[in-house]
Amino acid sequence: MSAPQHEGPVTVRRSELACPAHSLKMMAKAAASEADEVVFDLEDGCAPSQKTSARKTLIEAFDTLDFGGKIRAFRPNGIHTKFFYRDVIEVVESAGGKIDVVVLPKVQDAGDVLFADRLLTQIEQNIGLPIGHIRLEALIESAKAVLRAEQIAGSTPRLAGLIFGVLDYAGNIGARGPVREQFALYHYPKAKTVAAARAAGIDVVDGVTFQFRDLRQCEHDANSAAQMGFDGKWAIHPDQVSVINRVFTPSHDEITRAREIIDLYEKSDVESGVGAMVYKDEMVDAASLPIERKKLAIARKTGLLQKTKK
Repeated sequence: MSAPQHEGPVTVRRSELACPAHSLKMMAKAAASEADEVVFDLEDGCAPSQKTSARKTLIEAFDTLDFGGKIRAFRPNGIHTKFFYRDVIEVVESAGGKIDVVVLPKVQDAGDVLFADRLLTQIEQNIGLPIGHIRLEALIESAKAVLRAEQIAGSTPRLAGLIFGVLDYAGNIGARGPVREQFALYHYPKAKTVAAARAAGIDVVDGVTFQFRDLRQCEHDANSAAQMGFDGKWAIHPDQVSVINRVFTPSHDEITRAREIIDLYEKSDVESGVGAMVYKDEMVDAASLPIERKKLAIARKTGLLQKTKK
């Protein structure tokens, strides 16, 4: 079995909380939340009259807030807008050492990701950061992007994950009515996004539940996303974060199983050089390891791994 195209440290992205970049108060609340990643938004979260001034507020947020170990991200305006290049240059040149991810909206093809990749490379070189220090995540939110998801996912090692953006996708294809039964209506684009990400060895995150006060709906959507293979889900309100985290956190039995499989595989490799082994009457090989390592990474982050050893 060949290795995934993108390999690196296991990240935990159960929840990605987005909030407008023009409000320092809202960004402070997001930074203090339980989310694994916070995404400060210069795109849809900011009105056109706020977009330019919001850059300074965003830089202040990265410079002053305590993120408590969260993944720190921001979403610039789309690559095809007049705002994108100044969003990236101004924010990254000022606060690049405190930024982990740039989330690219409305990606249409691999060329969009490569454009952002090369711009970030130039900025990193200019301010003395290692090339690739800042990762990318790409929003898949149009019919064109879904059909080109494989090429997008494999475009550059800087790409850390794909995100399925359901609202923009619904608008792009001309869907009618409020977005509620996401997994019945949009099973194909969601599954295509998951498959593309997995083929490239990167993370994949589901979009938002827009009924943000309906936590039952959020839990329903999160469970469906987890069953489909997503690593996590976007949130647009802090109350959604705890629900999403709970759904994407492995159970005690899952953590125990993951630890035993990893230990057994490593022992088998060292002692006999065998790449496949039997775990409780189940054949296990290298293809089983990424998902088990992800479970252990979540368990370590949440402190559950130590509890399972007692």
